[in-house]
Amino acid sequence: MKINLDYGNKKLGIDVPEKNLKYILETKPVKPLINPKEKIADSLYNPIGSPPLKDLVNPGQNVCIVISDVTRAVPTKLILEVLLPELAEYGIGSDNISILIATGLHRPNEGKELEGLVGKEIKENYRIINHNARDRNSCKEIGKTKKGTPVVLDKEYLDADFKILTGLIEPHFMAGFSGGRKSICPGISYMDMFKYFHGPPILESPNAATGVLKDNPFHEEATEIAKMAGVDFIVNVTINKDKQTTGIFSGDLEKAHYQGAKFCLQSSQYNIEEEADIVITTGGGMPLDTTLYQAVKGMVGCMPAVKKGGMIIIASECSEEIGSEEFTKILTSEDSLDKFMDKICNTDYFEIDQWELEELVKARKKAEIYLFSDCLLDCNYVIPTDTLKIVKSMQEAINIGFEKYGNDAKVTVIPEGPYVIPVLKK
Repeated sequence: MKINLDYGNKKLGIDVPEKNLKYILETKPVKPLINPKEKIADSLYNPIGSPPLKDLVNPGQNVCIVISDVTRAVPTKLILEVLLPELAEYGIGSDNISILIATGLHRPNEGKELEGLVGKEIKENYRIINHNARDRNSCKEIGKTKKGTPVVLDKEYLDADFKILTGLIEPHFMAGFSGGRKSICPGISYMDMFKYFHGPPILESPNAATGVLKDNPFHEEATEIAKMAGVDFIVNVTINKDKQTTGIFSGDLEKAHYQGAKFCLQSSQYNIEEEADIVITTGGGMPLDTTLYQAVKGMVGCMPAVKKGGMIIIASECSEEIGSEEFTKILTSEDSLDKFMDKICNTDYFEIDQWELEELVKARKKAEIYLFSDCLLDCNYVIPTDTLKIVKSMQEAINIGFEKYGNDAKVTVIPEGPYVIPVLKK
């Protein structure tokens, strides 16, 4: 049976014999909003758990709007094209607005990339700042959480009179769902904070997982940090597999986000009766699969669908190769995953992006990992084969799987990768 996988900006075809195919796990179809701009405007007047935006903001206030960076499929331009004129109606002009890109530890978005993110007119007429998590001088400490995390956030946000978060609600392998509080933590957090909310004491919790908000320590810590920073209003959206807007969730930081997460879960969760020998998944296509760093989400997300000792085959374009210098160094130099875990569990040790290899280890402990990426075939990096194996084609990996598990091996395919939440019924 021929199946198309999300891969970069295109589809990557594979062929799996029908007798071997256990499941094809895909998000449920959700109709796009007919007039999303109108729905966004309506959400500002009829928000969730909050007074209308017009009743909250005052003329002349300095407003900071946080937006996601290019690694997320947020319709940011669409949101801003409604939000900015609305603020102007309330007496908040462009001189009183700063747009802060929640880059986390990702690189800045500039030039044509920035124009594609917000549109030419907004780029030219509004003050837009890339958060720099490595610049302590651009951040300010406001206290500590109950767990002892020092809260050091972008001054641009903290100094604003009125604070708005925008973002996308989708499954997330640590936080349960993206959106809401994640625009603050990690979006505009200083790098030293990552040692705490991206450290083993939080990430090794079984509840720090895809689709889980209840008792999720990452979600709880991020929410506490966001509330300390202050959030006056959020505008979050959901999208379908075609990246079309399906829902608008504006208003209160927690109430609007929870409602959006519940809506997202209805279309992304897929109950399964049995694990497969081989799971074929993806990095989710553009913009998520631009790096191997991001592709880890697909590896972790499919874990409930694969047998212990099974095989994960993942297709991810990785047009920007592995990711940051720190993650590239860790991934290529750590040749013993057991020693790596021992190292990071020592509270005296911490390296930027160690958490992504930690997440990869979770998937690797359950199954072997085979990666297909056009962009990594001829790169100069050598990844230890005990971590993952790079193959020249998806068919090569599939053939290896049948040699290993036999001609009757069961195969599950997840074409959209981390956007699907497989749940094994117990």
